[in-house]
Amino acid sequence: MKKVAILVFVLIAFGLTVNAQSLDDKYLSKVQTLDSTIETLYGVISGEKGQERNWELFKYLFHPDAKLIPSGKNQSGVIGATFMTPEDYITRAGKMLVDIGFFEVESHRTVDTFGNITQIFSTYNSFNNESMDKPFMRGINSIQLLNDGNRWWIINIYWMQESPENPIPEKYLPKN
Repeated sequence: MKKVAILVFVLIAFGLTVNAQSLDDKYLSKVQTLDSTIETLYGVISGEKGQERNWELFKYLFHPDAKLIPSGKNQSGVIGATFMTPEDYITRAGKMLVDIGFFEVESHRTVDTFGNITQIFSTYNSFNNESMDKPFMRGINSIQLLNDGNRWWIINIYWMQESPENPIPEKYLPKN
């Protein structure tokens, strides 16, 4: 019985290794630089109404323990945060992104790096389609990343939408 359990474990571990290698073969180039990682992040969630998203690539961007954390007031006016895994985000928002069309476009970025860690404040504009001139929403994504020597991993995305009480500060807006 022990031999069977060990064999099953080895086969599962081998399968996971092969799958990880095939994902690296497909997507490693998309996480080689900060720019390519952030460009891929915005690109993979964006698309016209009815356009499916590449959720395999989306999940590849994130460290296995990563969180996506929207913050702001709930319907009762209480300020808080919701903690999601990438899979939770897909379950919660994936269908809506496809049903209504959604484009998130970075308009400004500040970057702070120390060693292998980077913190990006990325100002975004949200549109329902590429032909919209004015965004229906703006905000800031606080993105924490880790470079393990081989690639960039998104550790967390913590974000807040702009509101009348909290307009985006000038220092986080594009310079004209």
